[in-house]
Amino acid sequence: MAHVELRPVVHVDDEWRRWIAENLLLDGPPQGIYEQMMRAGVPHEEAVRELQQAMASPYLAGAQRLRNRLAKHDWVLETQRHMNRLRTPEVPRRHQLSRAEFLEAYYTAGRPVIITGMMEDWPAMNRWGLDYFKQRCGDREVEIQFGRDADAHYELRKTAHRKTMLFGDYVELVRNAGRSNDFYMTAYNEGTNRTALAELWQDVVQLPEYLEGEGGFLWFGPAGTITPFHHDLTNNFMAQVMGRKRLLLMPACEVGHVYNHEHCFTHVDGRQIDLVRYPRMADVQVLSCTLNPGEVLFLPVGCWHFVEGLDISATMTFTNFRWDNDFTAEYPSQQAF
Repeated sequence: MAHVELRPVVHVDDEWRRWIAENLLLDGPPQGIYEQMMRAGVPHEEAVRELQQAMASPYLAGAQRLRNRLAKHDWVLETQRHMNRLRTPEVPRRHQLSRAEFLEAYYTAGRPVIITGMMEDWPAMNRWGLDYFKQRCGDREVEIQFGRDADAHYELRKTAHRKTMLFGDYVELVRNAGRSNDFYMTAYNEGTNRTALAELWQDVVQLPEYLEGEGGFLWFGPAGTITPFHHDLTNNFMAQVMGRKRLLLMPACEVGHVYNHEHCFTHVDGRQIDLVRYPRMADVQVLSCTLNPGEVLFLPVGCWHFVEGLDISATMTFTNFRWDNDFTAEYPSQQAF
């Protein structure tokens, strides 16, 4: 007698219904959806009934109308992607860019640019170094991000990686690390460190051509630090004081192609973009640049960026621009994309 394989019967629950609705909204053919349900063990009559109910559902019709609106938004982004490709695929360097030209050509256009010659009056450019840091503030308790190597999503879970230690001890960690991404002083640690390292802020001159008021966040770590691909909710300046950083930039209009998994992050690894796992990345414009000491990089709001420390580095970042830079109110409250 031939052996008959008995498969367990699977009944459709709400998770199955969500899957059916999502596939129908993605233009999945009903026959294909039905066949997958049958292979999973859903009885024929139940699979047919659930598919018919889904296709006749007014809720699904309402979702389709919303999808149509999103498709229009996607069309606008696609036109921007095509127009963006008409520009030279590089991050330009501009010496002492005027306020008016920066506003018109870069800030309002959402275009990155490296500005040179604007940090020459910073005492930090001549003073900052490991020995100076230790002598000036070595006895202060600071907060850093620690244990990053053990967590693939250290940026998403950065609260869990906070650690306090003496700044002098951290300086020695950086000095002796070689290349490491396991620890890094980032903007997220600013609440503790701004007061502890107040003397270092005295070595920083605000950029009145573009900024107003006081601000600034300190990033300090060894060669090898990695900030994975993400975008910010504000326009940003990166002012490089010590060492060099390599950056990969993707324009904000690429959002539909960069696998934005959660909040402002993608799991795409900038160190080696896996086109097998993420095939849509093959059509994404990725700009590369190196930020040297004394240079300021403008990162437009929504611009995806990956940052790698090439040397022991110290960077100041700023968001206190003279012009509108508050875009968080319109940001989606539900951030699982």
